[in-house]
Amino acid sequence: MQILHFDIKPHNILLDSNFTPKIADFGLAKLYPRDNSFVPVSAARGTIGYIAPEMISRNFGVVSCKSDVYSFGMLLLEMAGGRRNFEQHAARRSQTYYPAWVYSHISRKELGGICEASDIHEVERKLCIVGLWCIQMKPHDRPTMAEVIEMLEAGVDALQTPPEPFFCGFEQDSAADSFQFSTSELSAISELSVTDSTR
Repeated sequence: MQILHFDIKPHNILLDSNFTPKIADFGLAKLYPRDNSFVPVSAARGTIGYIAPEMISRNFGVVSCKSDVYSFGMLLLEMAGGRRNFEQHAARRSQTYYPAWVYSHISRKELGGICEASDIHEVERKLCIVGLWCIQMKPHDRPTMAEVIEMLEAGVDALQTPPEPFFCGFEQDSAADSFQFSTSELSAISELSVTDSTR
């Protein structure tokens, strides 16, 4: 059996006395056989800002363990920059949706502004690249958690910059061609992706 958590976010990662991370709050979790590639879920589960797109609309793909990978990617991006994935009071509108801002800087190789609190640019870059791979819109484009671990343990030079996640560019026309989205679905998912959690 595998555990699908459905609510990976900073609030649910606790540290023990040795600073070893522990995943908490399994209230939304489901047990499911490993040999099943997708999970039937009747209602969206998770926290807005971390919830995978397929949890909102099956037009993005099927719900699976890759849904937790998406949430983990958002967590990595927040760790890299020390800020929430959505900033209501960002200095510039382009910085409001943090993953889009990170992708823009990574693609231009401008690392200095990603995290103002430290000077560990190599670690920042690694967390950002892996995080961006994890938040790809199509579940099958995201790595498995085993692959995520391999990327995190690898050198940053071995990592390839991922394709631009859908919401970074808000390229609705090309995405609509690929997924046959309705306008209402695109609006709903876009709004959910840039809305911070109230929990």
